[in-house]
Amino acid sequence: MSRSFDLVVLGAGMAAVAAAGKCASAGWSVAIVDELPYGGTCALRGCDPKKILRRGAEIVDAARLLQGRGIEEGGLSINWADLVAFKHEFTDRIPGRIEKGLTDKGVTTLHGSARFVAPNAVEVGGERIEGRYILIATGARPRPIDVPGGACLVDSTEFMELDALPPRILFVGAGFISFEFAHLAARAGSQVTIIDRGSRPLDPFDPDLVDRLVDHSAALGIGIHLHTELKSIDKTPEGYVVAGVTEGKERRWSADLVVHGAGRVAAIDDLDLQAAGVERGGRGVCVNEHLQSVSNPAVYAAGDAAETAGPPLTPVAVFEGKVAASNMLKGNHAVPDYRSVPSVVFTIPELARVGMLETEARATGRDVRVTFTDTSGWYSNLRVGATCAAAKVLVDGQTDEILGAHLLGPEYAELINFFGLAIKLRLTAADLRSMTAAYPTVGSDLGSLF
Repeated sequence: MSRSFDLVVLGAGMAAVAAAGKCASAGWSVAIVDELPYGGTCALRGCDPKKILRRGAEIVDAARLLQGRGIEEGGLSINWADLVAFKHEFTDRIPGRIEKGLTDKGVTTLHGSARFVAPNAVEVGGERIEGRYILIATGARPRPIDVPGGACLVDSTEFMELDALPPRILFVGAGFISFEFAHLAARAGSQVTIIDRGSRPLDPFDPDLVDRLVDHSAALGIGIHLHTELKSIDKTPEGYVVAGVTEGKERRWSADLVVHGAGRVAAIDDLDLQAAGVERGGRGVCVNEHLQSVSNPAVYAAGDAAETAGPPLTPVAVFEGKVAASNMLKGNHAVPDYRSVPSVVFTIPELARVGMLETEARATGRDVRVTFTDTSGWYSNLRVGATCAAAKVLVDGQTDEILGAHLLGPEYAELINFFGLAIKLRLTAADLRSMTAAYPTVGSDLGSLF
């Protein structure tokens, strides 16, 4: 038995849903398939539920910052089980809502694992599903960690389902996941350790601001050990013993929970890409500038499953899905633009960036004007008791164009969007300074940052 469609979408995350909906609205017959509940990582296991859990840590942190300044903390604490239950009020509704939205547009929704059986066909539950085009948008999964005891690791999905946070938590890897959950767990009262084999945590972000965040994290009691290679995880009656090597010296840590925060890889291993002649690279399906497979013109890829220049972020997946859909519908014409995409680590406070790093800007040979400002004493941060806040803004000294912005501080995840818009529209520093903002708001700080 087989069925044929104009488009078959593999995966049901944000890139997949965006593409399926766009093509169905244009009159195409579309099928979408996923072995997991519809919604993808962001809505069900990543960005959205993580931000809900973070709210508990924000409340506790805000109260502690103003203790003795008019607020009495009074034993305020996080009830993890209740916080997780609150998270489920959002996540439990998502799969049904997304599937209904797709079916209302005429999309055929399928459930199960898919694998290629021909250049333009996949098999799902023994049924052959053919597509004039096939979009691979299967997202990412935790990077394999092959060490003795590696099976003891829990991933971010499992972390967000815990009934309670244990006293001692060790995170492997020093990226987004580890730092965000470490800040959350520390506010909930856990003793937190991060180990990473690299020399620098949060590598995509400005090193000067990362250093400040690392110092702030250490002041919260988070232990950060770099140049540390994980060697083994041993289960004991008291919990786990994690063994590592730091610059040639053996180290051991005791923990009640060991969390995988060492990055993610494209979830394409089970698709049997060879059967479709689809070439893959180190980060995902090899695509051209139009997100079309370089080896099979019937196949496109978007989001974390594609090897592109874009960062692995949900907004990127969404617009890549739309770009891929537009190119399938109208022929290759659209190219994704990553210049103005902001990225945020939702620690407390958050660390944000958009545009170039300082090293990248200087490498272009431009006359780069760098303004670094410690904003911890500014009114917007003083008002909330924050002591860790700073900004670095990069401007072309000849054209006054905004080249990059790097922010560390409360509510700066919102402020970074102004800089993203400026980069997208090629606004100048003078343009931003001329904006009249509501006062007193964090946005009103904008014109004084450069």
